[in-house]
Amino acid sequence: MALHKTRAVVIGRRAFGESDRLVDFYTRDYGKMRGIARAARRARSRFGSALELFTLGEMVFFDTGRSELVQVDHFDIVRPFVGVREHLERLGHGAWAVEVVARLSADRDPHPALFALLVRALTALETARRPARVAVCFGLRAVDLLGHRPRVDRCVSCGRLHPFPDAALDMTAGGLVCTACRPGADAMPLSGGLVGTLKRLRTLSWDEALRLHLAAPLDAELAAVLEGVMARLMGRYPLSSRFLTQTRRSLSMVAEPAPPRP
Repeated sequence: MALHKTRAVVIGRRAFGESDRLVDFYTRDYGKMRGIARAARRARSRFGSALELFTLGEMVFFDTGRSELVQVDHFDIVRPFVGVREHLERLGHGAWAVEVVARLSADRDPHPALFALLVRALTALETARRPARVAVCFGLRAVDLLGHRPRVDRCVSCGRLHPFPDAALDMTAGGLVCTACRPGADAMPLSGGLVGTLKRLRTLSWDEALRLHLAAPLDAELAAVLEGVMARLMGRYPLSSRFLTQTRRSLSMVAEPAPPRP
């Protein structure tokens, strides 16, 4: 039984047996892993609060090599990201980010750049005034890192250079398609402004992308298209998107002024 140590982010957890916990990690050195934390649900567990969602820590685990599950020996907190968990909108976008990693990465497939991107996104989310922009910047970069980078400078079918009218994004084809080459209803229409924004975001640093000002309609279109991209890559829309929709509705209801009393 080999002993290993790596830095990891908790991306999911559930009860297992009477007192154990089954935990999903995204690790720097081993990629996505699942481990059993024995007695983690007991009141005096040695894990304490270390296995909360989003927590970044140093994980020590045993791997027998005979099972996909590893035995988590201990998990020392490096950064708990409490500010993400305790704010509804940040929580929703953080859950969206870890769902992207969980759904689109393979088990035991190390990707240090994706791990670093996830930690950077959680760090930004903890104090973000615009959590949605952090999620968008994370999502666009994650798609690129995972090998799904769409081409947005020309039609991927006929080679026609953009700009051209009625451009659409076809993830199956690998990028933009023109009207003549559009295969069916699955392609997502893109405005000329959004195509230009996607090109620009690829040239900006992380901090510059977070600060980029976009008009509200363009910002909304960018988020909707990214959601569509993720749905096509995952095979369904992210489950965390439902939570975000409900959160926005709740916040808008709170923000609405009460009707005057008669």
